[in-house]
Amino acid sequence: MDEKIKRIELGFVNSYLLKARDGYVLIDTGLPFQWEILDKQLVEAGCAPGNLKLVVITHGDWDHTGSVARVREKYGAKIAMGEADAINVETGVQPKRKIRKCRARLRMFMLRIIRRFQRRKMNFPAFKSDIILTDGQSLEPWGVDAKVYHLPGHTKGSVSVLTKDGGFFCGDTFTNTEKPESAVYIENLDELKSSIEKIKKLDIKTVYPGHGKPFDISLFPGTTNE
Repeated sequence: MDEKIKRIELGFVNSYLLKARDGYVLIDTGLPFQWEILDKQLVEAGCAPGNLKLVVITHGDWDHTGSVARVREKYGAKIAMGEADAINVETGVQPKRKIRKCRARLRMFMLRIIRRFQRRKMNFPAFKSDIILTDGQSLEPWGVDAKVYHLPGHTKGSVSVLTKDGGFFCGDTFTNTEKPESAVYIENLDELKSSIEKIKKLDIKTVYPGHGKPFDISLFPGTTNE
């Protein structure tokens, strides 16, 4: 893995800490009960209040936004995300989605996660983002040579970050729990297909998914890193 990238494993979900020019940028925050793990990892990496410049939320799902309030409170970082999902997190309402046809084991994995949320009856407080990210927006003002891409499908407001070196932080647009594949828990299949076609045209080398291990883009059918 690129030495400028730290993968923070939070159970079944990942956060990623990117070394910026004069600080750090965090991508996603995990669930509320994982805050202590996230905070410990940030501190050990040298991240401190004042040098966490930005938190990019790839989409508004609970397992990616759960520690937003705690990160904002301790580190003073601005929270950035796509417009459609920013509206959802302000109300605390999750959009309706469905599980598309997929391998049985992966389908069961997704169902277990959903049921875990339901059993815990977790309270995910609403929050307001500071910055609305747009397609093609540069993260250079926050010290990272990277661009944001709007890639709906999993959710309407899903965004990904692509660095100059080809690191692609995609939230749940791709997963790699068993092998690389596109999102199975989706809001709109047609939008997901369009997003995949868009991704194929990008100069990606390594995919950093929200769930599972990073993988080379060539391992995803129909794409290449050449």
